[in-house]
Amino acid sequence: MSGPAPDDSPTEQLVVVPRKEQSLGRSSSLMAVASLVSRITGFLRQVALFTVLGDTILNDSYTISNTLPNIVYEFLIGGVLSSVMIPLLVRAQTEDRDGGETYTRRLLTLAGIALLIATAAGMLAAPLLTRLYLGSHTTGTADPQLATVLAYLLLPQVFFYGMGALLGAILNSRGAFGAFAWAPVLNNIVVIGVVGVYLLVPDSARLLVLGLGTTLGIVVQTVVLIPAVRRAGFRYRPVWGWDPRLTTAGGLAVWVAAYVLIGQVGLVLTTRVAASSAAGSVTIYSYAWLLLQVPYGVLGVSLLTALMPRMSRAAAEGRNADVVSDLSLGSRLSAVLLVPVSALLTIFGSQVGVALFGLREANLDGAAQLGATLAVSAFGLLPYAVTMLQLRVFYALTDSRTPTLIQLFTVAVKVPLLLVCPLLLPAEDVVLGLAAANAVSFLAGAVVGQMLLRRRMGRIPTGEVLSCVGRTLVASIVGGLVAFGAITLLDGALGVLSTLGRAWIELAVATVIMGVITLIAMKLLRVREIDTALGRLERLVDRRKPRRGTTR
Repeated sequence: MSGPAPDDSPTEQLVVVPRKEQSLGRSSSLMAVASLVSRITGFLRQVALFTVLGDTILNDSYTISNTLPNIVYEFLIGGVLSSVMIPLLVRAQTEDRDGGETYTRRLLTLAGIALLIATAAGMLAAPLLTRLYLGSHTTGTADPQLATVLAYLLLPQVFFYGMGALLGAILNSRGAFGAFAWAPVLNNIVVIGVVGVYLLVPDSARLLVLGLGTTLGIVVQTVVLIPAVRRAGFRYRPVWGWDPRLTTAGGLAVWVAAYVLIGQVGLVLTTRVAASSAAGSVTIYSYAWLLLQVPYGVLGVSLLTALMPRMSRAAAEGRNADVVSDLSLGSRLSAVLLVPVSALLTIFGSQVGVALFGLREANLDGAAQLGATLAVSAFGLLPYAVTMLQLRVFYALTDSRTPTLIQLFTVAVKVPLLLVCPLLLPAEDVVLGLAAANAVSFLAGAVVGQMLLRRRMGRIPTGEVLSCVGRTLVASIVGGLVAFGAITLLDGALGVLSTLGRAWIELAVATVIMGVITLIAMKLLRVREIDTALGRLERLVDRRKPRRGTTR
């Protein structure tokens, strides 16, 4: 992720069918490496921001304002672009005599105008948007006026988000994955540099540096794709006029827009409850969600990118059995990769929070709360990944209605849980309830999604997936308990260390012990999918080694 995104965001800037489809292993490996570096630099970016801004009202305001471009983009054009226009781009490349060149130029022209309008509309509505998410009055826990100032500086990102998504789709559809996969790394590096400049400039200039610098990161992320698109053989010239195929897809666009609107109900309520509970709660919730996105982004998104071309082609050709097979494979691989991570975060969430975000003594309490928030919500990681995979299956079947209905159900589960949090929990712990409610809603969504897929496609190997999840969970619990026991035995020896140093030692020891024991337990429980996952990891490493007789 290039920046904070709502947890109900329906689209990902991925999944188009390349002309020459790459193998699952090769595509997954390429995206995994890029995603890994992107997530690591993105994590360093968030650590830098939290270290400097802390769990404060300023960070809350920045977090919300930096989320607004994603929200405006998704609502006004992003969902339609990803789920309707881009699939038509792929089809045009196959069906049109010119390989889709005219359609692509027309799409870029129309989308560019639409994005400029969306950006202007977002900036005009900035005061209303910040009041929607924070309320209209400045309190001890929220400052909508500060958020509005930042929003004016950050909302120009809307245009660059959209153009970046389109340029990335053009590259991916031509089998060029590298530039789009690595572009977010540049964005993260720019923002890390901005944090350094923020510390050096006078207080009066800091907001300007923070806002414009963050927007500059998105600009760089988009502009760097232009040379790559030219190398891929595409030359842009404005082409005006409407393509009848866009009209045909209008019904799909309505359902996608409804999806986004429904998701915003949950996000607005989450933000307002968090902002009214305790200062820093919006930041803690957002950072916990972004941390959960790291393993999903490295493993889940990479897998989706590789699986979607196969599923899209199988769906277009009516090979439902192959779609179901890939769905099952994706779910099982997600389980063996994400369940152990979820168990680690659940048992050692506090250590994770302090180790990663407790660099300053003043931030230790906020870092511990962030870790606790991560721990109570980690069980939603696999359901989220499975839900995203299910939605992509429906989109591959050109069905935008069912994902919207799943979204409606998910938000309907979440809303009452969000509302009850302030009634049952102390103000400082409300954020824990909000994160847990979000995870529960993903679990409910995954269950309903599986039921609807079974109704749509016939027999779905749910039992096979649940068996894999169950055995992986047992292995992860065993590994986690052994690691917890080891940490307990070390309690006395670690007492002389600082809070930060102790957290890092405990986390390192726990990760190694839990990783080894979990892997052994999975082998004993015959979780055969682990061999597939490890085999792909080995192939990834082998590709990065020079062959005999060659130089690099």
